[in-house]
Amino acid sequence: MSTNNTRTRALGAIAIGAVAVGVLAGCSGGATGSSTDGSAGGTYTFWDPYPQYDASSDWAKVIDKCAADAGVTIERTGFDTSDLTSKALLAGQQGDSPDILLIDNPAVSTLVEAGIVTSTDENNLQVGDVAQNILGASVVDGKTYGVPIGANTLALYYNPTVLSAAGVDPSSITDWSSLNSALEKVVASGKKGITFSGIGTEEGSFQFLPWFWGSGADLTKLDSAQAVSAVQLWTDWVQKGWAPNSVINNTQTTSWQEFETGDFGFAENGTWQKAGAAKAGYQVIPIPGAKGGAAPAPTGGEFLTLPVQKDAGRYAASSKIVECLTSTANVVGTDNTLNYIAATPEAQKEQLAQDPTLEPWVEAVNAAKARTGDNLGTKYPVISEQLWTAVQNSLTGAQSPQDALKAAQQAASSK
Repeated sequence: MSTNNTRTRALGAIAIGAVAVGVLAGCSGGATGSSTDGSAGGTYTFWDPYPQYDASSDWAKVIDKCAADAGVTIERTGFDTSDLTSKALLAGQQGDSPDILLIDNPAVSTLVEAGIVTSTDENNLQVGDVAQNILGASVVDGKTYGVPIGANTLALYYNPTVLSAAGVDPSSITDWSSLNSALEKVVASGKKGITFSGIGTEEGSFQFLPWFWGSGADLTKLDSAQAVSAVQLWTDWVQKGWAPNSVINNTQTTSWQEFETGDFGFAENGTWQKAGAAKAGYQVIPIPGAKGGAAPAPTGGEFLTLPVQKDAGRYAASSKIVECLTSTANVVGTDNTLNYIAATPEAQKEQLAQDPTLEPWVEAVNAAKARTGDNLGTKYPVISEQLWTAVQNSLTGAQSPQDALKAAQQAASSK
């Protein structure tokens, strides 16, 4: 999993109060060297979290083409994701924002709260074809503030060799009970059951959310009976030896490395591992809900947003560029490169036509939820920190699931 494709960075780093004053040398804002009368022509600035793609890359080329179609030129800067939000906040405060900002989806609500990005009502971006569950990350108080470039999410990878030797049919895994039966058989056969990331960071919350939401729990009530059942599920796996103690400190990268040893039946991980998984012969199923069906997993991925500009006339060309980038003709190639699933049914259909093995991922993405959805916005980082703390306390045996979640709810409610 590459640094720039993980898309599950800790949200604490994007809190407005934590924005450090960084060096912005060479990072020109929207008004720099550009047309300011709203007419066609001029230079428009574009910031994204893909510094690994230089001017010769397909990504840079499609941006240039879309800009040319809009009658302008693009000055693009790629930042590391961990830096991009703080730089965007600072630039917005200084009135020097880029014309187009591609930002990690949990950061959208932070930028909205800071008054830095425009709504689709203001900028005329079209979002009608985007799947509502993916779009949710950019909806704040009923208004939409961006267009997704695509989405990734989590599912269960499995090792067919291990499952076959244990007498487990992966198609029989439809709920928590059948998954537990499969894990028990795998361990009884001499192999290890499942690995995942339970680390005390946003990665831990990201990986726990499918089980939390799959139980029927809600992030506004962390100590519900359903939430307790989800924490109990993970805790039981560790206590029974079906999951290793290492999950307590595992990142998504280290848990994947464990799975690659070939000793495990299952691993929870994301679309960004699918290329390596295919080479190794691993396959995938959606994470099951407690009582059946695909559990809602959290969405990762970025949104194209239009930051506030002194000259509102600039939004017209910026919108044309965004609509070009997110058109099916262009976005499918981009999403395939980024290991994303497209955000519209039409583009998903095209992806499946090119690669039918993406079907489980399309199913997982279509069942997924935005972490900041349900109008949680910037409340999510506070809730998430309490959630991962509760999971940690239960996995380590410091507290029972009930006590850990009760403390988590009390802490989240007091902030």
